[in-house]
Amino acid sequence: MKKLIFAVTLLLAAGAQAQTIKGNAAAGEHDVFMCEGCHNSTGYRIAFPEVYEVPMLNGQSAGYIEQALKEYRSGARRNQTMRAIASSLTDQEIADIAAYYSTPKAQ
Repeated sequence: MKKLIFAVTLLLAAGAQAQTIKGNAAAGEHDVFMCEGCHNSTGYRIAFPEVYEVPMLNGQSAGYIEQALKEYRSGARRNQTMRAIASSLTDQEIADIAAYYSTPKAQ
């Protein structure tokens, strides 16, 4: 009986972890204020702490944005500013931001 309870518990835990978080573009619109200063700049270049180009986020795939933010958060991608921002985001906020930028905007 204990083995059965243990097996069921493992299956439930695996199922909970396998759930993907669905992004909400409307919620993401409220979270992108910290992105817009750099990623909506003229020429997509920033001069702090050094001059570097930043990618345009509008139209990027949600999967790419989510992966990039999670890699900045973990330190797999290196950029001090992005690491600080990504570290402040929950998985849900990351999914929402990705949904917002991947949704076509009316011009």
